[in-house]
Formats: sequence, structure tokens, C-alpha cells
Amino acid sequence: MAVKTLILAAGQGTRMRSALPKVLHKIANRSLLEHVYDTSTQIENNEITVIYGHGGELVKNSLSELNINWVQQKEQLGTGHAVQQAESIINDKDTVLILYGDVPLLEVVTIEGLLRKVDEENMALLTVQLDDPTGYGRIIRNENNDVLKIIEQKDANEAEKSITEVNTGILAAKGGNLKKWLAQLDNSNAQQEFYLTDIIEMAVKSGINVNAHNPKSSDEVLGVNNRKQLSYLERVYQEKQADKLMEAGVTLSDPARVDCRGVFKSLGQDISVDINVIFEGTNQIGNNVIIGANTTISNSIIADNVQILANSIIDNATVGEGSRVGPFARLRPQAELAENVHIGNFVEVKKSTIAKGSKVNHLSYIGDATIGSGVNIGAGTITCNYDGVNKFRTVIEDNVFIGSDTQLIAPVTVGKNTTIGAGSTITKDTPEGGLTLSRAKQISLKNWQKPVKNK
Repeated sequence: MAVKTLILAAGQGTRMRSALPKVLHKIANRSLLEHVYDTSTQIENNEITVIYGHGGELVKNSLSELNINWVQQKEQLGTGHAVQQAESIINDKDTVLILYGDVPLLEVVTIEGLLRKVDEENMALLTVQLDDPTGYGRIIRNENNDVLKIIEQKDANEAEKSITEVNTGILAAKGGNLKKWLAQLDNSNAQQEFYLTDIIEMAVKSGINVNAHNPKSSDEVLGVNNRKQLSYLERVYQEKQADKLMEAGVTLSDPARVDCRGVFKSLGQDISVDINVIFEGTNQIGNNVIIGANTTISNSIIADNVQILANSIIDNATVGEGSRVGPFARLRPQAELAENVHIGNFVEVKKSTIAKGSKVNHLSYIGDATIGSGVNIGAGTITCNYDGVNKFRTVIEDNVFIGSDTQLIAPVTVGKNTTIGAGSTITKDTPEGGLTLSRAKQISLKNWQKPVKNK
């Protein structure tokens, strides 16, 4: 079955009160439209078209890497008018699926159930029961419970407004039937718009069965029209992600206080995650990993038996087996820690490799460095890698001890088994072994008077 998915994404979203097109607002760091696209790609033999309008070039540019056909709706004259803009790409034998760029949480299993109810004699409509149906088109059925038509709220009488089964706008039909109905649409309604929902009554009159299908949860079909709804769906999404983590065996101290804004390439056993942890991008986490509170991990690899202590940021980095990071540590892109490395509080590592068993425990900056095994770097050490224009590399070979408050002026190499005395500024390569230091001579002046303020 060839499927043509049309994602309607032309609305301005005035209630968002934003210069950003509504479909580009984000849930879990991905735009609403990307969520709909991601779900659509899971449908076999599917060609995806986005019908755009308001802020169209920004929408297209933001999603230019996606495999999408783009069709413009120059005037926003209703959902039926939007679908008419894509009529030329619809073949009679296609199964056409209509989705919405501001309805981000629809499940693929729901779509597949909808599509199974479509053939030459049947179309399918996604409906849902709501305790408060205000604002939605109501489903009108006959005495045999067959769907007859949809009445928009602004066109409904009081009896029709009391109906709690509503239209989600999501439907599927054969292309030949759909094109015939689209040609018959008119805008003789309160909004003076071309309603796609009018095709339901047309289908019934032409002898086509309208098969209603329901999602598992009404949250699947909720759209975003304002910031409050956006926030609500963010929490719905995060609750689902937390459930998936716990089903995979991850211990969450509080499922309501963990955010997953990406995917996991792999998850080991016996992972423990404290509160207010954020996962972004694509992460890989091994066995027996402990992640402390208020930590953010983005696009990183965390090996087995690692401890990430509280308030740390791991960004595009690799943490080797048995290593410990934090608290209050930051691993920036291309930081690579081997096994049993310790990175302590208020330490920042950028574009550096640190070999097995080395330690940077306090208040240090390690940037553009290659650090060997068994190295101990004292508090307050800085690799001075930047001259204001270019970056240079620091090399610290195996079993080096760097005393506290040392500045290493790159490019520089510290030889194996060297000790650097505390408070040194190292500007030249050091030989292997022995002690290297650079300090001004310490003097004390007797009878020195402190300065006083002028009266």
C-alpha cells in the first residue's frame, strides 16, 4: 500500500504570542513538526509532504535536512484549502493520510490502525471522547451509530455541542475519493473557510463507509495552540520517556524530575539516576552507572562502573570504565577519559585525552591537552592553550605530578616522571624525571608600613 502523508503546518499560531511559527516550537528539544515527521517515517512505503504557510521559509530552512516534499499554502483559507494545494501529487490509488504539524504525540500504532480501515469503499477518521469537548468539531452519528458528518462548534446547536465524541482532524482515504470530495468543498460556514471535515458527509452521501478509530489516550491527539498546552504535552512526553527508562531497568529517584530530550544508543544494567537529570541527543550508558542530581549528559558515552556526581555537565564526551566525574565538573566536546580517571569539582576539560588512572581533582582547566597515565594534576592548574588567535597543545607524559597553581604555556611537553613545583609557570619542554619549577625569589621586608587612606 502506497501512502501519501500530508502534514498540515501552515498556521500562524497567534495564541503562542511568538515570532516563531507554531510548528517550530519544541518538545524535548525537537520541534512539533519534527515529532510528527519522525512518527510518519515509521510508516512503510510512505511519502511525506508538508503543507506550509506562515513563516514558511523559516520552517523549510529549519528542517531542510529531512526527506520532505514542500507545498505552499499562500493563503490560509482552512484545512480543506490546505489539502487542495497538494492535490496534484495525489494519485487515485494512494492512501492519503492527513496529519497536523502541531499534534506531536500521535503514536505510530494508532496511525497503522487507522490505515488498516481504508480501501476503495472505506475511509477512516480518528475520533476521541473528551470530558470537555469545547472547541472541537462534534461527531454526528445516526441511530445505527454510523458516522454521518462533523459539525464544527461554531456551527453547532446546543444539542450537538453536548456530544463528547470529537474529531481530531486526522483521517485517511483513497486518493481518488479524496480528490473528488475536495473539488466539492465550499466555504459557506461561520468561519468562511474550506473545512476538510465536510468531506465526511460527502463520503457518506457517496456510499463510502466512515470508520471511526480511537487512540489509546486522548493525549495523543492534543494539539498545541498556546504555551500552556505546549508545557502540558512536554510533561506527557517526559512521563512516557521515564516509563521507558524504568521498563529498561533504570532506577529513577523521581520519574517526574528526569528529562529525556533524545535517544539512547544503548543502556546497561543497574543504572541509577538522581533528580533533575537531563539527557540530550544520543547517549550510550554502560552497566552500574550512578548519575548524580542536576546533571546534564549530551551526546556522550559513559562506560561501566562510572560515577557522575551532582551538578556536572557531560557534553559530547567519553568517560571510561570506573572513572569518577564531579561534583560540579564540566566535560566539553572531545574530552576523552580512559579507565579510572578522576575529574573533580570545578574542573573543566575540553578537547583533551586523559589516560588510565590520572587525576584532575580540583579547580583546573584542561584544554587541548594529551595527558598520559598515572598523572596527578594539582588544584588550580591551567593549560594555557590560546594566544588570542590560535590554539596550541599541551602534552603531559606518564606519571607526572603537577603541583598546585601551575600554568602550562602551550605548546609545551612535560616529560615522563617529572614533578612540577607548585606555583610554576612552565614555558619550555621539561626533561624526564626530576623536579622542574619556576618561581620568583621570596623576600620579606621588615618595618614595612601598610598604605593608609588619605584623609
